[in-house]
Amino acid sequence: MNQKKGELMNAKKSSDSKAEMILRMFPTDANPAGNVFGGEILKQIDTVAGIVAQRHCESNAVTASIDRVNFLKPVYVGNALVLHAQINYVHRSSMEIEVAVEAEDLRTGKKVLTNTAFVTMVALGENGKPTPVPELILETDDEKKRFQEGEKRMQQRISERKKSHV
Repeated sequence: MNQKKGELMNAKKSSDSKAEMILRMFPTDANPAGNVFGGEILKQIDTVAGIVAQRHCESNAVTASIDRVNFLKPVYVGNALVLHAQINYVHRSSMEIEVAVEAEDLRTGKKVLTNTAFVTMVALGENGKPTPVPELILETDDEKKRFQEGEKRMQQRISERKKSHV
């Protein structure tokens, strides 16, 4: 469990905020060759990550960064875009959401992993300023591993941010 000294917010499980979105991809989402635009996929990644973050923090949440986005396979017009998102890590006011994206051929039912991404969302209070988020209850070995890996990535992001402000 992520302990915050002197703070007893309602801790939540990762499963409390998981989200899945399914959308059909249309010609307006793609180039003339029928490949779905990367920007459309990023938009949907941001949307599902926002749902997970707001479920966890129960307040407004905004995107701080989208990183480690991997485009593994193309998505085509007519495919269903299936996005799976879960919270991996919480810091003071920020949360790391992992998103896996699949393209489903609706004629065959075949699904292919097309994208993965890590999205950092920040909880905002009524005043529009960052506000603390609930602790994350870690129930499984996988959740504990994801939390530790998320913590390492967060430390890396903080280090990179400090270097860019020099």
